[in-house]
Amino acid sequence: MTENPVVQSDPMDKGLRTGSIGLLGNVTIGLSATAPTYSLAATLGYVVYEVHEKAPAMFLIAFLPMLLVAFAYKELAADTPDCGTTFTWGTRAFGPWIGWIGGWGLAVSAIIVLANVAEIAGIYMLRFLHLDSWADNLWVKVAFGCILIAGMTWVSIRGIVISERLQAVLMVIQFAVLILASVIALVKVGFDKAGDQAITPELSWLWPSDLSQSQIAAAVILCIFIYWGWDACLAVSEETKNPAKTPGQAAIITCLILVATYVLVAYAVQAFAGFGDTGIGLNNPENADDVLTILGDPVAGGLMASALLLTVSVSALASTQSTILPTARGSLSMAVYKALPDKFARIHPRYMTPDFGTAVMGASALMFYLVLSLLSEDTLADSIASLGLAVAFYYGITAFSCVWYFRATLFDSVRNFLMRGLLPLLGGISMTWAFVQSAVDMFAEDYGATSIGGVGGVFILGVGMLVLGIPLMLACFAHRKDFFQGKTLTADTEVMVPDVY
Repeated sequence: MTENPVVQSDPMDKGLRTGSIGLLGNVTIGLSATAPTYSLAATLGYVVYEVHEKAPAMFLIAFLPMLLVAFAYKELAADTPDCGTTFTWGTRAFGPWIGWIGGWGLAVSAIIVLANVAEIAGIYMLRFLHLDSWADNLWVKVAFGCILIAGMTWVSIRGIVISERLQAVLMVIQFAVLILASVIALVKVGFDKAGDQAITPELSWLWPSDLSQSQIAAAVILCIFIYWGWDACLAVSEETKNPAKTPGQAAIITCLILVATYVLVAYAVQAFAGFGDTGIGLNNPENADDVLTILGDPVAGGLMASALLLTVSVSALASTQSTILPTARGSLSMAVYKALPDKFARIHPRYMTPDFGTAVMGASALMFYLVLSLLSEDTLADSIASLGLAVAFYYGITAFSCVWYFRATLFDSVRNFLMRGLLPLLGGISMTWAFVQSAVDMFAEDYGATSIGGVGGVFILGVGMLVLGIPLMLACFAHRKDFFQGKTLTADTEVMVPDVY
């Protein structure tokens, strides 16, 4: 007899598979969601365009607010290890309206990135297989991207354990190739074997001197995309061993690994390729979309070139799957607390995953991908440029939630003041500045590849997707009044803290 999925309505028992993954698995999920190789390949060229040789400095500057926000995540997760993350914490701190829209911000960022990484995974896999004509064919790459979204959605439904094991394999491949390529490039630069465009690395690359506020803001919002995803490890806290401690530790470790890797790769790429406007030079407009894989052959021959193509595809594929995990669990938490229809709280009795929410997440990304890719490739590209707005939005809400939620204990100790107050507050202010400054810049008609009515397409997509949450929230209010009246989740509501250590 086929088992029917069940709906979990008790917040003390969401039905997830508790204690399934440890610290290593949690870090793996956080790293996978960032898609480090794909993120660098797709974004480093644009960061260089904005700030020239100061790209390593931008990685460090963008890392600081990420670390500050990670402290907020760590403190909130220790107090309330709930898979709803921003939604749950925002609601407990500021009430249902802020919590709901914060949860929507996380969903928006996931939908946007899924559409893009699925296509990238398909394109680079086809190029790795030397099927370049297929990679350039709109219908082939759209079909392949749709298959990948559907496949990774299925893997996510199958369970957290199989997901974590798949991510571990993909992550080892990514970092092995990235670090090997970077070390070989730097060694060749040091021994003057890197070609005519190579330059000597300088410590000044780590300091953002002679940059305008707009340049820094543009680069930081791009770097937010590169770092975004580490918080996925907090969304699986209820399925983690020692949920009050491990996810927060994983978030900090993930951020530290990312900043070290990004600075290393940026140094290697800039030193090896130089800033010329021809060949592999970073100021060559033809290289803007991908300054990473073009270095494969010059660095270490055809084998490295193929390895980098495969690694970018693997990176995007890993992100496709690991991005679905936290968003589906966020919708699960929202449904448990009556902020979404009960179907989103449904747990598969065998796989112990939110199967309906996961399927809806995959379907939403699939629809978004189809609409934008069929409109134009420029529109799809602008959508990824707008991602930083959604990320800065919900990261900021999380950081401020930490400060306000713990306000009564901030002055109990120096640790509380720093970890729950000052540092998260600075993280929230940084995210707010990045959001506002970037939104102002993105409004310009010439920002990005598209525009409508004199307004930049990046602004329309970024802000428009966030604003879309308002009518959806009002629709939920019409049918889920208990949540919006503060009857199902408040600062005093007892939430699930799994007793698995």
